[in-house]
Amino acid sequence: MAKTRLKWTDPPTRRTLWSQLGEDIGCVKARDPAARHTYEIVLTYPGVHAVIAHRLANRLWTKGLRFPARFLSWFGRVLTNVDIHPGATIGRRFFIDHGACVVIGETAEVGDDVTLYHGVTLGGTSWSAGKRHPTLEDGVLVGAGAKILGPIRVGAGCRIGANSVVVEDVPPGMTVVGIPGKVVRDRREHRRQDGRIDLDHHLIPDPVGDVLTVLIDRVEFLETRVNHLQSRLRARAVSPSPEEGETEN
Repeated sequence: MAKTRLKWTDPPTRRTLWSQLGEDIGCVKARDPAARHTYEIVLTYPGVHAVIAHRLANRLWTKGLRFPARFLSWFGRVLTNVDIHPGATIGRRFFIDHGACVVIGETAEVGDDVTLYHGVTLGGTSWSAGKRHPTLEDGVLVGAGAKILGPIRVGAGCRIGANSVVVEDVPPGMTVVGIPGKVVRDRREHRRQDGRIDLDHHLIPDPVGDVLTVLIDRVEFLETRVNHLQSRLRARAVSPSPEEGETEN
């Protein structure tokens, strides 16, 4: 089995174009419950069209035909509203669900079985000509609107929550949520065991919400103690102690 290149300086792994496209189209049924048959996928899925355009543009790019590659990439963007640089390395069975407003930079590397939702950006953070875009390892799922920026690595099997902004490396099998993204351990009970993609990407931890809940509970406890102490002080002020009564007599 061919292995996806996951190091920017390595030469790309060569596979036949038809085998790549066949896997890209075939994986849609396993990841989109709305997909009914192959003709519908080929004709009506802009995410698939974007991947097909990139496969062709990338072939031209690696052969040194840079302007034709860029022109084909531009045409694919006009057609699908998905902007994938022809120099980006895309692995097998890549799927962009609801393909729109996705941006993938030149030195980005995407492993096998990766799924992106609409609005995802794999962007750069440097003017240098070297590696400046992220690497997504196998099986990563990126929620709608998420931004992954810089030459960072997102480990295999990670899930990136919708609208998260990731700027640091993520260990394998983790979930990232928030702005900036915070890493939390994935809930293993949400993994599917039938080999299909885990679409329960909305069932993600909320570390900020958990902290706020703890703080609210603590504030309520402290308020209760303060109220209790105030009640005792008021009661003591109203009824003098026995020692005070004897002094007055």
